[in-house]
Amino acid sequence: MRKTYAFTFIFIFVMVLVGTAFADIIDRITEQQYRIDQGVASRELTRNEADILQDNLNWIRAEFARMKADRRLTQNEIRRLDVMLDQNSAMIYNKKHNLIRKVY
Repeated sequence: MRKTYAFTFIFIFVMVLVGTAFADIIDRITEQQYRIDQGVASRELTRNEADILQDNLNWIRAEFARMKADRRLTQNEIRRLDVMLDQNSAMIYNKKHNLIRKVY
């Protein structure tokens, strides 16, 4: 009986962690989409820059969909998605704060 309770508790705990990871990744993708759209609207991003950033974000979305196709994300997959999202976020920042374009 104790094993059943322990197993149930561990299962629920893992599912909560995975659910939180799903929500966090989805929130980060949504936030980056907003930043790209806002950069185009405010003219901080050129159309070519926005296209590059959008392609990156679309690729990350496709990877996320492929990874969660089996209805679970491993810790390695979550870390890999986090790294990709961190790199894309840095790229958005760098392209939006491009000083050379602002001089011309």
